[in-house]
Parts: sequence; structure tokens; C-alpha cells
Amino acid sequence: MTAALDELPPLNVRTVPLDAAPDLIAHLPPTAPTAWLRGGEGLVGWGEAVRVELAAEEAPRGTGRFSTASAALERLAAGAGTGDAVGLPGTGLVAFGGFSFDARSPGSVLVVPRVVVGRRWGRSWLTTIAPAGEPPPDTGGAAPPPAPVGPLTWRTGSLSAGAWRDAVGAAVERIRAGQLDKVVMARDVVAEARSGIDPRTLLTRLGRDYPDCYTFAVDGMVGATPELLLRRHGDEVASLVLAGTRPRGATPEEDARLADELESSAKDREEHRYAIDSLRATLAPLCATVEAPERPGLLRLANVQHLASRARARLRPGASTLDVVAAMHPTAAVGGTPTTAAMELIGDLEGMDRGRYAGPVGWIDGSGNGEWAIALRCAHVRGPRARLFAGCGIVAGSDPDAEVAEADAKLRVMREALTD
Repeated sequence: MTAALDELPPLNVRTVPLDAAPDLIAHLPPTAPTAWLRGGEGLVGWGEAVRVELAAEEAPRGTGRFSTASAALERLAAGAGTGDAVGLPGTGLVAFGGFSFDARSPGSVLVVPRVVVGRRWGRSWLTTIAPAGEPPPDTGGAAPPPAPVGPLTWRTGSLSAGAWRDAVGAAVERIRAGQLDKVVMARDVVAEARSGIDPRTLLTRLGRDYPDCYTFAVDGMVGATPELLLRRHGDEVASLVLAGTRPRGATPEEDARLADELESSAKDREEHRYAIDSLRATLAPLCATVEAPERPGLLRLANVQHLASRARARLRPGASTLDVVAAMHPTAAVGGTPTTAAMELIGDLEGMDRGRYAGPVGWIDGSGNGEWAIALRCAHVRGPRARLFAGCGIVAGSDPDAEVAEADAKLRVMREALTD
């Protein structure tokens, strides 16, 4: 049910352990599945006990949608009758959310499924959630197997590759003119199938090919993102910053050469430094301590390799999970530096509404534990249509042709998931 903040129903929530470790995706129905998975573990859900649609705002960096979602979760948790026989992060009341990149865009949503199945730390569990007075949801019955996607027709997105290259060139000129330090430019392409695209097929392929990424499905957004925005357990917060990218090599020798090129690139080190500096400044008011390495490491994924830094922090009393998510978004890794100037430039040059691409996506439980990532390497799937997204960090030393190639490499993640 869709509910306003003052109409949220009391919920009955029950979590019980499962003896057998489930195949999580196999539990999902084909319609509107919800998922958060990494390495075969995580959470899946289906049905909607409560749906909170979060209104668009007037300012591009507004935080009202996060505040409303946080207030909704607090009210639901306070009013819920919860029986939790497992007691881990992700048990009891759980909501999945997706937020727009630009606060002026509609589509931000918080969904509490009727059924959640989880597996982590050697434990498996089942949670049922229903408005008070309603019977608990039916958890029995086998779901039909995922359906193949079938032939696709590919269409140009908001900008052609050539027009996007020109937009990147214009962004480089503005950076060199001193208007800003960095901007992240995104592009889209569209795939159309003959019949509805089964999100479970995409989840299965993405989980197989990118087991180290966070594979997600929330209200039609499906993807495999490497970028952990925030993990919270208790008062401890962790974040993974990725900025600076090269493709993987076809041979071990080429792979090593590309890695060396990335680690020695002044342009990529500069891009990464902006992202780390932005994270430190953002977390400082909300966290008592913030720790991040002085030099990034290398994160190798199936198709690309990134400069990566893992940061850790401890929340100050009173700071909520979504307070931190709101403060962190948009990071320099998806917006730019300075943020306001980058957001303005994105609006001027990108030629599209990102929707929930590059916005926060993840889950949160009634105690505030949760995991939130940036919705990258993803597609918005609706019926037979999928809109794919990818973006690149642009600085003064960027080459527009190289950025087109990098965007193509990132788009390949969802292209291959659709055409495997």
C-alpha cells in the first residue's frame, strides 16, 4: 500500500531462522522483485507492505526526501509489533530505498516488502511483514524460473556518442577556465525487447559475472555497483570510494600495464583525491572520527579496475543513517567538485534527467543498520524497455575520446546482462 507520512499503518513483523541456506534469487517472483546481494548473500524481498513515495523538491541538492524517508522508517519501527528470533542486521523490519540523483526529479521511494529472505554470516532467515489486522503474507509456492530476455533493439539515448563527446569537450573547457575542478558526465542508451524484461534474469547474470559488486533491484532499478556509499552497523560506518578507471587487459601483461598506467596517472590521482577530500569534509560534522588511507589501492572487477580507498568512521549520537546518506550525496565520484558548480554544469551539458541513476540505493532496518550504494552500472527496467546508464569523471586533463571509450566499457556491464 502507498501511504503518506501521517497515514503509515502499524505493522506486524516476524523473523524466523531458516534451516537450509536458500538460493535467494530463486525465491523471487518475476514482478517487482527487490534485492540486495553480494557474493550470493544479502536480502531479497517481494510484495509491498508499505510504499512511501517521496516528493520531488525545488532545489537540486534538497534533502527533504531523505528526511521524509527517515521519519517514515522511525514511525514504522516505533509502531511495529516485532518478533525477531534471529537478531542480526537486516532482520526484523526492513525497507529498501532508491533516491533520485537530483532532488528535483521524481521517483524517490521507500518500500517495505511483505516478505524478506536473508542470508549472511552463516545464517538464513525469513521475515514476514503485514499491516496490523491483515493475515501474514503467503510465503509458499515455487516461483517460475527467470525468463530469457530475447532479441533487443538498441536505440540512442538522450545524446548520441558524438554529441556526448562534444559535451565532455565543453566540460573540459569550463574546467580549464577555472569554473570548477571536476564534473561527472553521464550518458544513456535504450534497449527494447519484444516482451517484458525479467529483472531476475539480470540479477542472476550480474551476480555471476560481478560477485564482488552489490547487485540490486529496487522499484525497477537493476544493476551491479562497485561503489559502497555507506555501511552502518551500530555506530560504525564504512565507505568505499572509487574514482579513476581503466579497462581490464586481454592478457595478464596488458592488465598489469593498464593497472600501472592507472596508478601512475596524475589525472586519475587528482580525480580520486577530490573524491576523498569531499568524503572527509562531508562526514566530519556527523562522525566523531573519520579514517581514510593516504594513497588509494587498486580494485579489480571483471571488466574494469579502479583506484579505491576504504574509509571508516564512527557516528556521533543522534545522527541517523539517512542523515549521513543525505550529507554524502552527491559525492564527488558522481557529481563533481565543487558540488554546486558541478550540478549546474551537469544540468547545462548532460541533456537528460538521470532519475535514480547515480543516486543512493540500498536497505535499512528498524535499528538503523543498513547498506547504501551509488546506483551505477545499472538500468531502469520497465516492461520491455531498459534504459542503461554510465558516467565518467572529467577533469582538466580529460580526453573526450578516452571518456567515450570509458563510458562504453561501463555500459558493457548491463549490455552483457541483457544479451548473455
